[in-house]
Amino acid sequence: MDAVATQPRGLPLLATTETCSGRTYVVTGANTGLGFEAAKHLVALDAAKVILAVRNVAAGDIAKAKIEEATGKTGVAEVWALDLASYESVKMFANRVIAELERVDALIENAAVAMSSELKDDPLTKIDAGNVGGLKSYPLSKLLETLAVRQLASLVPLSRTGVVLNLVCPGFCITELRRNAPADFREFMAAQEAQFGRTAEDGSRTLLHGAVAGKESHGRFLDSCEIADDKVPSWVTDEEGRKWQKNLWDVMAKELETIEPGCVKKVLSE
Repeated sequence: MDAVATQPRGLPLLATTETCSGRTYVVTGANTGLGFEAAKHLVALDAAKVILAVRNVAAGDIAKAKIEEATGKTGVAEVWALDLASYESVKMFANRVIAELERVDALIENAAVAMSSELKDDPLTKIDAGNVGGLKSYPLSKLLETLAVRQLASLVPLSRTGVVLNLVCPGFCITELRRNAPADFREFMAAQEAQFGRTAEDGSRTLLHGAVAGKESHGRFLDSCEIADDKVPSWVTDEEGRKWQKNLWDVMAKELETIEPGCVKKVLSE
C-alpha cells in the first residue's frame, strides 16, 4: 500500500471553461463515484452536452437531477442507457451517438465494479480465468486494458486520425466500487479509504485531465494529472510485453469483427 499511502491529494483541476465550453462529452458510469463527479464538473464548465451513459437509467436520472441542482444548469446532461456487459447495448449506444450527436470531444470510459463472484471465461479476451475470483480479476482487467490501449494507440497514429487515446489511473478513491465485494473486503477497504483515499471529486480530476491532456498524451499512461509513463513496468514495455500486447489485440480484434463485421478494419484504415 506504499503507493496509496503516498499518493497526492488535492489534485489540480486542469479542465477549464476555456477547454470545455461548447464541447460534447460522453461519460460511462456517470451515475456515481468518479464518473458522476467528472460529469458534474463538465456541466459546470459550460460543456454544451454531457451524456451520462449508465446501465441503470433510473439511477442516471437521479444523478442528472443532482448535477443540475449542484450546477444550476439544465439542458446539458442527458441520460442514455448503456450496459457494457451487453454487446447489443454497446452497439445500440454507438449507433445512437452517430445518429444524434454532431460531435464527441471526449469519451471518458470510467465504468467499473469490483465483484466477488468468480470470473467465467471472458468472451472478449478468450482468457481461461480458471479459479481467478472477481476481486483478482479486477487488477487483471486493468493490465489487459493497459495492453489494449497501448496497442490500439500504435495502430491509429494521431497524425492520421486526430484522435487522442490515453490511459488514466485515478488512484485509490473513496467510491462505491467495492459495493458488491465480500463484507470483510469492504471493511478492509473502508479503513484504507478513511486513511489514504482520495475523494471521488479529487479522483475525478484525473479523468478530466485525460479528456483535455492533448496530443502529447496519445498512447501514454496518466497518473495524478501528469503523464507518467515511467510508472509503467518494464515487463509491459519490453519486447516480451509488446508481444503479449499484440497477441491480446489480435484476439480482441477477431472477437470484435465477429460481433460487428468490418468495425476494426474500418477504424484502422480511416
